[in-house]
Amino acid sequence: MSATSYGVQVQASTQGGVMKGLGRAMLGGESLFISTYTAPQNGGWVDVAAHLPGDLQVINLDGRTGWCVTRGSWIASAHGVQMQTKWGGFSNLFGGEGGFLTYVTGQGPVVVSCYGALEVVTLQPGEMITIDSGHVVAYAETVQTQLRRISGGMVQSLKSGEGFVFDFAGPGQVMTQTRNPSALAAWVAQQVPSR
Repeated sequence: MSATSYGVQVQASTQGGVMKGLGRAMLGGESLFISTYTAPQNGGWVDVAAHLPGDLQVINLDGRTGWCVTRGSWIASAHGVQMQTKWGGFSNLFGGEGGFLTYVTGQGPVVVSCYGALEVVTLQPGEMITIDSGHVVAYAETVQTQLRRISGGMVQSLKSGEGFVFDFAGPGQVMTQTRNPSALAAWVAQQVPSR
């Protein structure tokens, strides 16, 4: 949260209990506590901001299609949205996402963030796209996904700095970010003088 209109009430809780909060924090990369903002009788607003510079995108859930949001990209959602930490499979574990995703369902807006600019790719049934694992922000549950090592094997991966990519198959939408937070962390680590 960066600002609210006057009179908005804030209450922080683990939402679902301590174990669910710990699972969300340790496995899904989100906060242990979730803040709930309640507007006064005459209404109000809340502005949110991400920790990395980049775009924010609103996903409007229709109650029919859930979305998988990668580690640390969930920012906020409406009261009618249910959020759970979900095992994304070994593909996410080896793809740099820690194995777990935030899975959102229900009705209402969900705000996600990215590092850099955000692009939404709409895939038709059977249409495919390949995306570097560090550039995936979120995708509709209707999209099929598979992780694979980039062609050329381990030597090529070491030469190019690339490792794993996701192949997505439609129908559905995939959101990507132009920058990779892991690459930023690696660069910062290189700049820090060693003792």
